[in-house]
Amino acid sequence: MKNVFIIGSKGIPARYGGFETFVELLTRYKVNENISYHVSCMSSENSEFYYQNVRCFNVKVPNMGSARAVLYDVLSLKECIRYIKEKNIENAIIYILACRIGPFISTYKKQLRKLGVTLFVNPDGHEWKRSKWNYYIRQYWKYSERLMVKHGDLLVCDSKGIEEYIKKDYAAYSPKTTFIAYGATVKNSVLSDDSSKLLEWQNKHKVMPLNYYLIVGRFVPENNYELMIREFMLSNSNKDLVIISNVEENTFYKDLLNKTQFQKDKRIKFVGTIYDQDLLEKIREQAYGYLHGHEVGGTNPSLLEALASTKLNLLLNVVFNKEVGSNGAVYFDKEKNSLAALLDEVDQYDINFINELSSKAKKRITDEYSWEKIVNDYETLFLN
Repeated sequence: MKNVFIIGSKGIPARYGGFETFVELLTRYKVNENISYHVSCMSSENSEFYYQNVRCFNVKVPNMGSARAVLYDVLSLKECIRYIKEKNIENAIIYILACRIGPFISTYKKQLRKLGVTLFVNPDGHEWKRSKWNYYIRQYWKYSERLMVKHGDLLVCDSKGIEEYIKKDYAAYSPKTTFIAYGATVKNSVLSDDSSKLLEWQNKHKVMPLNYYLIVGRFVPENNYELMIREFMLSNSNKDLVIISNVEENTFYKDLLNKTQFQKDKRIKFVGTIYDQDLLEKIREQAYGYLHGHEVGGTNPSLLEALASTKLNLLLNVVFNKEVGSNGAVYFDKEKNSLAALLDEVDQYDINFINELSSKAKKRITDEYSWEKIVNDYETLFLN
C-alpha cells in the first residue's frame, strides 16, 4: 500500500479554488486500490474524518492574515510526520501543493529522509509575481520557492512552461521534474435553455444567449482586466462583456473605474460571483466568446473549463495559455488595438469556423486534460 499525504489545499470537500478541486477529483476518481490518500484540511479544530474513502485530518490554524497559509502547511507537515511515526508507515509520499514553507523545509527534510518519506512539491504558478503582494512578501515567495525546489525530491509541474522555468532558473540544484496537468471535463450543462435559474440570471443582468463575451476569474491586476476592458471599449462589438468575478468594490475596482470610466459603456457588465456550478457551466456554454487574460503561470482551471464548454476562446498570447489552447483558440497581445481588432474580427466569424475551433478545443481537453488521464498519470507516478 502506498500512503500519499497531500498538504497545501484548504481541504475536501472542495469549497474553494484550483488545488481544492484537484484534490477532490484526484481522490474521487481513484482507480488503484494500492493507494491510500491522507488529506490535510484547514479547520478551527483538530479532528479526523473520512470523505469518499479518504482519510482527512483537520489542522487547527489561527487566523493571522497571509501568514496563516504558511503556518497551516508547517502544522500539516508536522502532523503527517507524527502520524507516519505512530503508524510505522514505510515508503510514504508527502505531496506539498505550492511553495510556501521553503525557509522551514530543510529541518523537516532530515526527518523525512530518516523515515524513508519521499517529498513531492507542486510549484504552482509564479506566486512571487502576483501584484497583491507587497515587495517583501514577493521576496519571501521567491526565496521560499527556491528552497522548496532545492529540497524537493520531485517537482510535479502542472504546466510545461513552469517545468521549463524550474529547470532553467534553478539549474544549480539539478531539480528532478515531471509534468502532469490540471484537469477538466467536456460535458454539456445539466440546465436547459429555459431553466428558471438561467432565465432569472439573464433577465436580472439583461443578457442574451450568444450575445456576450465572458470573463471568469479572480479580480486581480495580473489577470489583465484593465487591458481587456480598455480594448473592449475600443472595439465596435455590439455584444456585451459579462465579467464574473469577486469585485466587491475593492481598491482595484475603484482604480479601474477611474482610469477607464467603463461605467459609461453599457456593454460592460460586472455581475458578481456565481457559486452554482451548473449555472456557471450554462453561462459559459451560451457565451459567444470567452476572454482570458491570465499571465502569471501554470495551467489555469478557468481556461480549461472555458475550452471545455465555450465555443470561441480569445486568449492572451503567453506561453502558459498557448500551451493549453494550442490550435483550439485565437490569441491577442498586450499592444493597443490587438484585442480590439480581434474582437471586431471574431464578431464576423462564420459559424462553421467557430464550430471547428470548438471541436479542436474540446479535443484538446479530452486528449490532454481529462480527469481520467490526470488521475492515471498521478497514480502511475505515486506507485512507481
